[in-house]
Amino acid sequence: MSEQSVKVLVTGANGQLGYALQKAAPQILGAKKLHLLPVTRESFDLAQPASLVARLNELQPEAIINAAAYTAVDKAETDQQQAEVINATAVGVMAQWCAEQNIPLVQVSTDFVFDGKKSSPYLPEDSCNPLGVYAQTKYAGELLALENYPSTYVVRTGWVYCEHGSNFVKTILRLGAERERLGVVADQVGTPTYAIHLAQMIWQLLIQRPDQKIFHFSDAGAASWYDFAVAIFDAAKTKGLLEKIPQVNPITTSDYPTPAQRPAYSVLEKQRTYGLLTMSPCHWQHALSAMLDAYKRQQN
Repeated sequence: MSEQSVKVLVTGANGQLGYALQKAAPQILGAKKLHLLPVTRESFDLAQPASLVARLNELQPEAIINAAAYTAVDKAETDQQQAEVINATAVGVMAQWCAEQNIPLVQVSTDFVFDGKKSSPYLPEDSCNPLGVYAQTKYAGELLALENYPSTYVVRTGWVYCEHGSNFVKTILRLGAERERLGVVADQVGTPTYAIHLAQMIWQLLIQRPDQKIFHFSDAGAASWYDFAVAIFDAAKTKGLLEKIPQVNPITTSDYPTPAQRPAYSVLEKQRTYGLLTMSPCHWQHALSAMLDAYKRQQN
C-alpha cells in the first residue's frame, strides 16, 4: 500500500450500514486517499473470534469500522451464545488488535442499551440498563471495546433503515401492498435513522477524531413505530410507490408480544454529536423521503 493511501476495514459489508459506508465513503481521509476494505461474514467471520487476529495481520488495516453484528433481537433470546460471541467477544478481539496497532476503531452500538424509563433524550453518559439478550450483548461489546482500547469510538444509533437490505420501511411497503389493514405498535418511541446519514457521521468522526469517545447519532425528531409506518405510507403514495394505502391502526406492545423486551422510549440526544462533527441535523421525515427516492430509482 502506498504512503498516500489509508486502508479502512469495514465489517458487515453486505448489511445496510456496510452498504451505506461504501456508498458515502469520502475519496480522501485526512490527507490520504481512502482505500476501502469491505469484508463480509464469508471472509471475516465474527462468529469465529479466534480466526480474526490472523485475518487482521493479513489485511493490515489502518482503521476499522465494525458495522457487523448479531441483530436478530428476538432470536437472540434463545441464541444467547452466538449473540455474545459476535456482539461482544469478537469486538474485544478487534479492540485488542487496534490497541496494539494504535489505529482507530469505530464500534457501532444501539439505543437498546437503555431501558426506556427516561422521558427525555438519552445522553451518552446516561447509565445503561439493557433489557434483552441482544441489547445486553451489544452493551457488553461497548464495555469490552473501551476496556481493551480506551480510544475506541462507540456510536449508538437505532431504527436504522436503507434502500439496501431488509428493514422496517421495506417490510411496511410490502405489507401495504398485501393487506387492507395493519396494526402497528404506537407505544415505543425512538428516532428512525437513514443508514446513509449514519455512514456520513462515521466518516466525519474518522476525519475529525474528536476526544469524546461515546457518540449518539440518529436523524432529528422522534416517532413511534405507528407514526413511522403512517409516514412511510403517505410518502410512498405521493411518490407512486403504492397505489393505495391500507388502514393503519395503533396497537400497544402488549397487543403484539415479542420474545425480547424493548425500551418504550429510546430517543438519543445528539446535539453534541452535531456540534462536534459540524453536521446539520436532518429530520427523519426528510431522511425517509430521500431513502424512498433512492429506493424508487433502484426499482426502476
